[in-house]
Amino acid sequence: MKKLAILGASGHGKVIADTALLNGYDEIVFLDDDESIKTLGEYSVVGKTSETSGPKADGYDFFVGIGNAIIRQRMQKSLVQDGCNVVTLIHPQAVVAYDVTIGVGTVVMAGAVINPGTTIGDGCIINTCSSVDHDNTIGDFSHISVGAHTAGTVTLGERCWLGIGAVVSNNISVADDCMIGAGAVVVKDLKEAGTYVGVPAAKIK
Repeated sequence: MKKLAILGASGHGKVIADTALLNGYDEIVFLDDDESIKTLGEYSVVGKTSETSGPKADGYDFFVGIGNAIIRQRMQKSLVQDGCNVVTLIHPQAVVAYDVTIGVGTVVMAGAVINPGTTIGDGCIINTCSSVDHDNTIGDFSHISVGAHTAGTVTLGERCWLGIGAVVSNNISVADDCMIGAGAVVVKDLKEAGTYVGVPAAKIK
């Protein structure tokens, strides 16, 4: 029996659980720090995110289902240090080229496309119907949101967030810790951390 414990009982966690079911997991539970949450849909919330020893002893794999990149990074690092088996989840309806490299703790959702020559880091979210074109490098704990797209030869730094429907043009580099707003279009390198919105994308803070 394949068993999975997901840290973070949220809507995002529900989508991860569905992907996990399609990857052959028979039993799925959640860990969350909000003690008022007892269930998430049909799944039980069995403890706080720090209470991993029980699931680990019972043979569960682990996945961090937290949207916030800094928290996701901290939690995944803690799981790895504690010897938990953190897995990667790829929806069977995603299209992933044969030579793509995908890091530990990353989820690739339904309808996503990742084209040849691309490297996806640890703890990333490649969300529903997004696309990552050829020869991209997507940094650890970055999030390509629903319907967002990166063109060819894009380098996205660590802990970046590409909002819903946003686009990064080809041959662009984006620094670590950039938040790119929904619908924004990035047409030049983003060389410093910050929040960028608009067409073309410009820094607002």
